[in-house]
Amino acid sequence: MAEPRWLTVFRPPLLWRVFAINAVLLAAATVILALTPVTVHAPIALVEGVDLLLGLAVMLLANFVLLRRTLAPIDRLVERMHTVDLLRPGQRLPREGGVEVEALVTSFNQMLDRLEEERRESGRRALQAQEAERLRIARGLHDEVGQVLTGVLLRLDDEETKDAVRQALEEVRRIAQELRPEMLEHLGLVSALTELSRRFADSSGLSVERRFADDLPPLSDEAELAVYRVAQESLTNVARHAEASNVLVSLGRGQASVVLSVSDDGQGMSQAVASNGHGGLRGMRERALLVGGALAVKRSRAGGVEVRLEVPAEDR
Repeated sequence: MAEPRWLTVFRPPLLWRVFAINAVLLAAATVILALTPVTVHAPIALVEGVDLLLGLAVMLLANFVLLRRTLAPIDRLVERMHTVDLLRPGQRLPREGGVEVEALVTSFNQMLDRLEEERRESGRRALQAQEAERLRIARGLHDEVGQVLTGVLLRLDDEETKDAVRQALEEVRRIAQELRPEMLEHLGLVSALTELSRRFADSSGLSVERRFADDLPPLSDEAELAVYRVAQESLTNVARHAEASNVLVSLGRGQASVVLSVSDDGQGMSQAVASNGHGGLRGMRERALLVGGALAVKRSRAGGVEVRLEVPAEDR
């Protein structure tokens, strides 16, 4: 509920608010002593001492309650400082409290705006540099190492040696494909994810089910790459940590968005691991943030882990 405009304009500084609270309590105590037949003898009587202690307790309690309410915005600010995560943008505090507190909260919110924008920009540059380096390495593997192995294969006579070189050549091609998803560029996201999940099933021995919707809205190139990389990282985590038998990779239509889900029936993931960003989760959240998407990691229906990424569709 918004505060009245006059209250926002004439809100006194924090010092004067604290002073006013204590002044009101002292004035109330003075009025009570002046208007009631309470007397204090020397030496003080037991009943008089009990009355004084009760009055003091009431004043201290009222003082605590009023000051706690006045200083609550500062407590919330300190708590937010300890818990803020730039990978979860939009964590702002309401402008409330005294003039100083409101100015402090405003500065804090403005600082978060700048930090989030700087992080998005630095993350975008870092990911672009990473993809460029992957492309350079993939080309080197394909054009140089692959050609060398092909030349060696043509000169060999021993069949066992040829098989070993063929296996090495296939491994080089596989690594190059993982570094540079050419199918994503040429055939689109569904074909690229189909090939990715097929290769994963062949290499891991796990059963992979695919559910891809037919009427997916268009995505930007950056969003498609983010979806592909998140699926790739999720499948890698399943192979390394999940101890699963079955994996479901789905791609569906959301509200003006595309939703990727990778779930397994493995041993699951602790909340601490999911919160701290282990297993590449922080990198996945970074990618989701840069394309305006949202990433969630939760327990799957099969008992394992579900990684869910939703990215906005491109306006065309």
